[in-house]
Amino acid sequence: MQLNEIRHVYDGQGPFVTVYLEGHSPSEDAQQQVRLRWESLRDQLSEEGASDSALSSLDEAVLGAEPGEVQSNGRVLVVDATGVILDKAWDAALGAGDAAHLGEEPQLGAFVRERERSARLLVAVADQHGALVRQVAVSESHTVDTRAEGVVSSDSDSVHKPREGALSHKQIQNRADEVVKQNVRDVADHLDRVAKAWKPDLVVLAGEVQGRTALRDELSSALQDAYVEIDSGGVSDDGAEEVLADELRRLAAERSDEAAQQRAEQFSAAQSRGLALEGSSRTAQALEMGAVETLLLEYDRTAEREAELLAASVRTDAEAALTDSQLADAVGAILRFDVPDQ
Repeated sequence: MQLNEIRHVYDGQGPFVTVYLEGHSPSEDAQQQVRLRWESLRDQLSEEGASDSALSSLDEAVLGAEPGEVQSNGRVLVVDATGVILDKAWDAALGAGDAAHLGEEPQLGAFVRERERSARLLVAVADQHGALVRQVAVSESHTVDTRAEGVVSSDSDSVHKPREGALSHKQIQNRADEVVKQNVRDVADHLDRVAKAWKPDLVVLAGEVQGRTALRDELSSALQDAYVEIDSGGVSDDGAEEVLADELRRLAAERSDEAAQQRAEQFSAAQSRGLALEGSSRTAQALEMGAVETLLLEYDRTAEREAELLAASVRTDAEAALTDSQLADAVGAILRFDVPDQ
């Protein structure tokens, strides 16, 4: 995970309060359930010494939101001396439970793990008129969450093929073909802009064969190396939508498996060159020297000094990744350069 998207959180003024609200199945009494859950966390934070201003900011953020949204999606919030500085949807397996932390650093290990376990897919469902473009996040629990959606197309009437007219036939045909080509270029340009800003793990081309084939040929060089095509699923009806969602889940699972394998190979290769280490003390030392390229966390074990190490990683422009290897203190690092033992 590129940690620059949460760097602003670590630039805040501590102490920090971090709150996780687990997603539950929506219910008729969602508002009351959210209130009771928050009151329990609030009491805990108050006993630990959280400031009244921090608690008031959280009151407004948690209780002022749509109850059903909090209940079904889950959230992670961080508050500093100035107010709420992070408020994101957070997906966790049912049973993980709500949690609240007060400390000198944000407690975002669980958030980073969830993000690393999920996949960002930039999806274009193409036809001759353009494409429906979606920014989709597929979580470890296989929830398919559409974060943004838009249609890139022109007036469909101008794309119709001519049916008759001897002299005008070729002119109209050429005009229709040019409109189709321009639509495809517009979609490709849009995908490129979104990809640069959103940084998806994969670009997915779906929809009509002719439409996605034309779109594939117009993709920028950057996207040519990071796309896949699927030939099933669409947006025409609920059945097509479900098939599309299943395909996206499959792609996300494959991506997760490939990433885990790649990370294991990278760690092994780095170890052979003396550019990998494990353990909280050695990792902290390497971070102090700016030597860490990637902070490695285990999937299910919280690392010793995790909040501190994650904060140092953010501030030294390191990345974070998960590994299924067992590490000393549940933490390790791939290094930019060798760090002498002390």
